[in-house]
Amino acid sequence: MYFTHFVISFIVSSFTVVVITLIRKVFKRQLTAKWRYYLWFLMFLGLTLPFIPTNILQVENYFNVDVNQSTQINSSSTSMKQTPGEENWMQDFSVSVNRLDLTVLNEILANIWILGILILSVLAINACLKLKKIKSSIINIENNDIIALFEQCKQQLNISNHLIIGVSPLIKTPMTFGLFKTYIVLPIRFEEWLSKEEIEYILLHELNHYKYKDMVWNYIVVIYQIVYWFNPLVWFAFKEMRLDREIACDTAVLNTLDRQNYVDYGNTIINFVDKNAQAKEHFSLTNQLNGSKRQIKTRIESIASYTMETRKLKLKSLAIFLLVGVVITSQIPIISVMGAEDNYHHLNNEQTVYEDLSKHFADYEGSFVLYSMKDDTYRIYNEEKSTLRVSPNSTYKIYSALFGLETNVISNNHSILKWNGVEYPYDSWNKDQNLSTAMKNSVTWYFQQLDQSVQKDTIQAYLNEIGYGNNNLSGGLSQYWLESSLKISPIEQVQVLKGFYTNQYGFKDKNIQTVKNAIKLEEKDGAMLSGKTGTGSVNGKNISGWFIGYVETEKDTFFFATNIQSEEKAYGSKAAEITLAILREKGMY
Repeated sequence: MYFTHFVISFIVSSFTVVVITLIRKVFKRQLTAKWRYYLWFLMFLGLTLPFIPTNILQVENYFNVDVNQSTQINSSSTSMKQTPGEENWMQDFSVSVNRLDLTVLNEILANIWILGILILSVLAINACLKLKKIKSSIINIENNDIIALFEQCKQQLNISNHLIIGVSPLIKTPMTFGLFKTYIVLPIRFEEWLSKEEIEYILLHELNHYKYKDMVWNYIVVIYQIVYWFNPLVWFAFKEMRLDREIACDTAVLNTLDRQNYVDYGNTIINFVDKNAQAKEHFSLTNQLNGSKRQIKTRIESIASYTMETRKLKLKSLAIFLLVGVVITSQIPIISVMGAEDNYHHLNNEQTVYEDLSKHFADYEGSFVLYSMKDDTYRIYNEEKSTLRVSPNSTYKIYSALFGLETNVISNNHSILKWNGVEYPYDSWNKDQNLSTAMKNSVTWYFQQLDQSVQKDTIQAYLNEIGYGNNNLSGGLSQYWLESSLKISPIEQVQVLKGFYTNQYGFKDKNIQTVKNAIKLEEKDGAMLSGKTGTGSVNGKNISGWFIGYVETEKDTFFFATNIQSEEKAYGSKAAEITLAILREKGMY
């Protein structure tokens, strides 16, 4: 969801800018000009983190509302024919939970964000066209003394690559630009009002931009500024970064000069700016000698206070840089806790066959996972969806019952819980329940009471032990499995169900058998079908349907999990109908 991504991007980018800005201020005297500029490179790391794929940085849903505060009850079932007097186990009782609907807000923010990107992209293209125009206006320098001075400056900075130098009537300030071909362009007739020494200082300044690849970073800055156009702190940061870049470049020039030339270098900048005060236009894709009054003032102050950088100062700068890097990367766990739904499980099993069962799913997005205990083989439809974790909804009641039995909240012989007195639209819910009736009628309040008695810490320990999906109970004890924080993929449903069936987790055998008896559905031609449906309903819309279980035959036991998703018509009963059709087609049931 874009709203969640927008919030994460804004928080992470703002935090990153604030951290770098504070470090620059607090450790101003412990940072060299070069490392002060390099600190901004860490900002690109922070700005990139929110765009790392969610299967690497897994995030949860932040916008949950407790089901106790607002719930609706929906009866959802497919139009299955039912013999009079015969109970239809495919009847699906679901609880609709109310959630803050961010759909409209999500669409508005996405459109505004895209519109901003388009506008900034047009401006960037316009800047490129202006550069192209400047490029076409470049006139070669014919003064051999200037050309010789330029080559001398290149040699002084150990630059051997071919660079294009010229003049243009379209600019007022020296600039350097270009990715594949680098252009150093000076105002036309500059040699008439600049001394040879001043020209040398300007050339050294521009060549240092080339040496430190500042042209490349100009383009990267523009890209990130387009993406993060909505955050004024990012704009502020890039403005400060450009200033620090010029100061770092000034310092690099001073490092090549004798002390008595420092004042001359500073005066060169002042004199140039004074004679070209009318040069107001800024090209984001270029490095320019000129700047605002504040920038020039800061640069002159930096030049005036310049002293040779010691080895100790450089080591301090490196340590501070590494410290900031650690602080910025520490946001990764925070991002992983914040809200996105895409949460994947990775299947590691060589015995896997992928099948095309799309004809059974019609208008639904969904997946089907089948596991043969005898062959130790998975058969999967829709690899991506089979690994996507979603809320288990009522399928989780299998394990809620097991945990209640293990903690002696209920037992095989004493599993009755008193009706809480709340009037539900289902008559079967408005009475005392035992485990068998609660499972058959999917009585949500029964399992919520079990969870309250078992308590959160115990449930968490059990979930960790059996490896149930993401093991996340942060959605609240009364609703974590109802379209909330707890999520599990179809593959994991099958794996955990197999572990339950074989009791590989070491629960009491009698408790395993009690739950098995509670989820038995029907027997046909010597095969026993057991399982549980589940429907995920949010704001009255059925968005997810589950059917998980197993078929026991004389020769094998097959475990299955079907999940279907849609905007408003995904039912557990429909998932069961699809599952039975597939099993029937395969001759398994």
